[in-house]
Amino acid sequence: MTTPNPVKQPVSADSAVIFHVDIKLSDGSAAESTRVHNKPARIRIGDGSVSPAFEAQLLGKSAGDKLTFTLAPEDAYGQPNPDNIYYLDRSKFNSDSPAEVGMIIGFTMPDGSELPGLIREVAGQSVTVDFNHPLAGQTLTFQLEILEVQ
Repeated sequence: MTTPNPVKQPVSADSAVIFHVDIKLSDGSAAESTRVHNKPARIRIGDGSVSPAFEAQLLGKSAGDKLTFTLAPEDAYGQPNPDNIYYLDRSKFNSDSPAEVGMIIGFTMPDGSELPGLIREVAGQSVTVDFNHPLAGQTLTFQLEILEVQ
């Protein structure tokens, strides 16, 4: 006697979804992957952690499904926000955290959390730090493998 295959639960409103994701830039180069450290992403549909356009790609899919889709910046990490660019005095930096263009430095926020900032420019005593997400402003291609739907 064979047992019937269990019905795969499709992604719907309020589902928790665990998946691997590979993110590529418009030139095809790799930007990010959960496979590097084998740490899948987990989201809950409707919680605001990803854009509605990203969620729409998942709806109706089930564990084992693989999908590829491209999102414009507004539907991925957004456009860079000029309000997230700060000009700091070079004296705020030291040999442990040098003010060098291209460096990503963690800045401690008032609540104790850490926010990474990218050093964009160093001019005299002024250091330009960009706190936008590094993928902001990028058109991105997402390759997902859904591992589990809860």
